[in-house]
This record gives sequence, C-alpha cells and structure tokens, in this order.
Amino acid sequence: MGSTGRFLIIGGGPAALAAARAYRACGGDDEVCLISADNEAPYARPPLSKEYLRGEAGDGDLPLEERAFYRDQEIHVSLDDAVVGWDTSAKVVATASGRTLEYGRCLFAAGAEPRRPKVPGADHPDVRTLRSAQSAREIRSVAERTRNAVIVGAGFIGCEAAASISRLGTQVTLICPGPVPQHRRLGTEAGAEILRWLKSEGVSVLRATKLLGVEDGYRVRTDLVPLLDTDLVLLATGVKPRVSLAERAGLEIEQGRVVADEKLATSADGVYAAGDVAFALNATAGRRLPVEHWGEAETMGEIAGANAAGEKRVWRNAPGFWSVIGDRVLKYAAWGDGFTDATMVRHDTAPGAFTVWYGDSGRTVGVLTHQADDDYENGSELVERGAPVPAVPVGTRR
Repeated sequence: MGSTGRFLIIGGGPAALAAARAYRACGGDDEVCLISADNEAPYARPPLSKEYLRGEAGDGDLPLEERAFYRDQEIHVSLDDAVVGWDTSAKVVATASGRTLEYGRCLFAAGAEPRRPKVPGADHPDVRTLRSAQSAREIRSVAERTRNAVIVGAGFIGCEAAASISRLGTQVTLICPGPVPQHRRLGTEAGAEILRWLKSEGVSVLRATKLLGVEDGYRVRTDLVPLLDTDLVLLATGVKPRVSLAERAGLEIEQGRVVADEKLATSADGVYAAGDVAFALNATAGRRLPVEHWGEAETMGEIAGANAAGEKRVWRNAPGFWSVIGDRVLKYAAWGDGFTDATMVRHDTAPGAFTVWYGDSGRTVGVLTHQADDDYENGSELVERGAPVPAVPVGTRR
C-alpha cells in the first residue's frame, strides 16, 4: 500500500470508523490512516448518557471494534494527536506531535464539542459537559457521591442524563428553557409526554426557566429560582461543530459547517465531510441539512468512505435517531427544519404507545414514535417521498 493514495480520516467518531470500514469493503486498497484528538479508539457514544452513565455498562462495552479489526483491515489509528495544520492544495496535514502526512483522499469528520452558554461562570472547571467517555466517567464518579445535581438543557442529552443520574439516587433538577422539553423540535404534546416520563423518574423540571449564571461551579442562578445550591452542574446546552481547522484550510463554510454535495464532497479536491461538521446536500430533500445524530454520522461516513474508494453513492435518506429516557425509547425521523402541524395518535398495541406525525403544507416532514415501530419504518418512507400526512395513521389500532 502506497502513501500517495492514502485515505486520511480526520476524526475518531462514528463517521470516521464507518468511512474506514466502507473504504475497505468497497475495495479501497491504499493505506488508511485515522487520526483522532481523542485518546481512545472509536467507541459508542450513545451509552454515555444512558447505561454507561448509570454504571450498567463498563469500559469494555464501549469500543466499536476490537484491536484485531484495525490490524486485519490495515487501518492505522493515531490517538491523542490532533490535526493542527492542513494544506488542501498540497494534500498534506500536520499534527500536534509534529508529523506530516500526505493523502490522496481525505474525510473531515472532526465531530462537535459541547456549547457552553454565554453566562457568568459557565466556563468554570467544575461545571461539567458530557461528550466523551472520560467526561462520562467523571460525571458518574461525582454523581455517585452527591445528593443533588442540576442539569441545564432539556434536549435529548439533558433528558437522558437526567433520568440516568436520578437512578443513581441523586436528586436531579432539570432546567428547561421552554414550556416543555423539546418543544421546538417535537411539539407540545410530545414534550408533555417526555415531561411526564422525567417526573416518573424522580426528576424535578423547572420549565420556561432561563439560566443566568453559575457561581463557584456549584451555585446556579435562574430567573425562576434565584439560587440553587447543588453538588453537580451539568450543561447540556447543545454542541458546536469543530470546523476551525477546515475554515483555516479554506474549505467553504456555511451555517458553521463544511459545505458538501450529495456525494459528501467538499470544495477542496479529494476531501469529503461527514457527521456533525457537514452541511451536506440531501438528494431527496433537495437542500443542505445539518445533522447531529449518531446514526446519520455512520450513514454519511459510509457514503464518504465508499466514494473515496471509487463508488458514486448519494446521501438521500431522511435523518433519524433513537433516544432512550430511562427505559422508554423514542424513534424519530425528519428533515429537521421545522413543521407547521403535529398530530399525536395513541395506540392500544402497547402501554403508552404513540405516534406523532409532523406536517408542512400537508406533506409529511417527520415522524416520532414510542412503541410503534411500524409507524417509524413507514413514516420514514413517507417523509422521504414527501407524501401527504396520513389521514388514517399507519399502524394505528382503534
């Protein structure tokens, strides 16, 4: 295997590993080099806010592949060595350790980092965020010996972590900026359902509440409750794609992400982008979409890796993901850029089962299910076809 045709992968998450796998599976025979700023080989991140945070899964459950896989597939993994310089014209990168690497094809899949709100004290070292395995270990260690915790943010990570930490015996207060969790993304009825789930897990939810600041890492100020003294503050306030390297290298950037076409090719020759960092054209949607989902990062990475090996694959599926709050599983597929109406349908097929259909001008643009897998599968297809919102919801039993 020669170095001039090297397939270089910048990143160590799901998109990066999926690309390496796909490149080999599609007959790519040049050297594959995966460079990650993380100090651990690619591992599963969804458990970090769920079973791993609760201590029900251990370090051995996280790796996505055994060491033998990388050896057998001749995938060279470099850890704890961030790429710090990139010349896309010369097709060469420089790493923090001082190495330089040439490439023929490159995937940029650097992922995202937690976004801290711009309020006093949010950057205090004792104020936690959850993104890596190491951060989950630290949060679990603190939570196991504390009496109470405050989680800021009611997105999927915030809700998952709230339920998990509560199960460790810690009293959890969740600061929710909207009237119910996930109000903007999922609508009022679905948000109210999630709120009930959180309360059943023993989580106290402060709704329509704004974070004003954190004092000394442990005293939380809000506009609803002037002061909350706590043993642990966890910020779950969104993520920011890591695109500074690509921006310095001159790649086209839009909406804080790297612009890519439907084949995930960027403005730089031989460079693809996938996962959180990508603002890629979805062929079915007919527009570029930002995505922050684990499953979609894998899908995009697989497409990019296959194309780097000479395939001509196109990103066209509706993005989807699963979320687990306690023991309850939500499945969601949508274009992700809004809806005009949301209709919840409850089913008698399983306790608490429901489907929410999201529409825009009569077209199906999203589906959310709990205990209604047929609707999830059928709904994803309806979203991709732009089909009318079902008049008689698919899979419903009356």
